[in-house]
Amino acid sequence: MDPTIKDFESAIAELETIVKTLEDGDLALEKSLALFERGVALSRFCHAKLEEAERRVEILNDRGEIKPAPASLAGDDRSR
Repeated sequence: MDPTIKDFESAIAELETIVKTLEDGDLALEKSLALFERGVALSRFCHAKLEEAERRVEILNDRGEIKPAPASLAGDDRSR
């Protein structure tokens, strides 16, 4: 993992800033590519944290039984 990414919330905030900056479209190609690469790293970090949270939800359900997390948390595209 990238040591410059501190936690999920800061990663999401930085990712949102990057998306907005890229959507504005006023950057040079190299700067845009660098931001895109940073965004991919942030996205992977967030995805890993969400998977980790999903595993914890499976373990900590209210009956003490291990059940799969809801499809909306699992990134299941069938629910869309």
